[in-house]
Amino acid sequence: MWSNPAFDDHEKVTLVHDRKSGLRAIIAIHSTHLGPAAGGTRFWHYADSADAVTDALRLSQGMSFKNAMADLPMGGGKAVLLADADGTKTDAMLEAYGRAVDALGGEYVTAEDVGISEQDMVAIARATPHVTGLPTEGAQAAGGDPGPFTAMGIYLGLAAAVRHKLGRETLDGVHVAVQGTGSVGGRLARMLAKDGAQLTLADVNAERAATLARDLGARAVAADEIMGVACDVFSPNALGAILDDEGIARLDTQIVAGGANNQLARPEHGQMLAKRGILYTPDYVLNAGGIISVTIEYLARQSGRTADVNEVREKIRQIPGRLVEIWAECDRTGETPATIADMMARRRIGRS
Repeated sequence: MWSNPAFDDHEKVTLVHDRKSGLRAIIAIHSTHLGPAAGGTRFWHYADSADAVTDALRLSQGMSFKNAMADLPMGGGKAVLLADADGTKTDAMLEAYGRAVDALGGEYVTAEDVGISEQDMVAIARATPHVTGLPTEGAQAAGGDPGPFTAMGIYLGLAAAVRHKLGRETLDGVHVAVQGTGSVGGRLARMLAKDGAQLTLADVNAERAATLARDLGARAVAADEIMGVACDVFSPNALGAILDDEGIARLDTQIVAGGANNQLARPEHGQMLAKRGILYTPDYVLNAGGIISVTIEYLARQSGRTADVNEVREKIRQIPGRLVEIWAECDRTGETPATIADMMARRRIGRS
């Protein structure tokens, strides 16, 4: 564990096995410097359990940085539930996982991530109060599915990148290639289309991308083609680590701005993007809308009140300003956006 390149001085890593339900899980707590470690739960099938450990560590560190840069009073953590090849998921497994979260005594607060739904969170909440992203009632109540808020932050940050790099004040006619048209990417595409952006869409579920393209008057391409599409903005909104040597070489864009976590396969890939003149928007700054929503929901519940969705939206509107601050520091120092964002985040969690 300590020799894993992704370890980065994690405070705690818990391996969970509940024999009765079949649950196998990893809960990684990177930092509690700013508050309880907050981060979603991912349900995913890993061919090798060592890959699950590395994924949990990388995602947990990313949550520390994300929460710090979003100015939230929360540390960073993440959990992965190891699915079998059939994706078997039961309430008994989720409740066993909830007991494991509860055993941490509030050090870790969890919410939805890939493969986990609002109803799954309800099952987890039967065993622990340290959950958020639960269903809410009323249009003004913050909470529930964080996807719409994640998409809102990405949309605002992408528009800021277009202003910074292209000098364009609107998205009308800007060509955006969207990789991943699920909960976040699909919502982002709809917001961009409303602003008159030209869209090319792709998803591993080809029919989902094709259907959305028809709805929006966009073009759909195969999932393995999207990174090579000539465009103004490439927006990755699926799984991470796609910006590696091969992926960056294929890009024909001026901006990378998307919601996928851990987009850079290795730190040096931020430098590769810069050398090619491609503006990078650090993913954990850009995609913080979801954690902003569920954090405000959780803190409000802890104080006995209902969180107001306007409080969430106001916090999300601060994302473009943070990106501008990062890019200004890049211009001043010659460092890459990824490096500057990491430096800022480490200072905020006391690890500079």
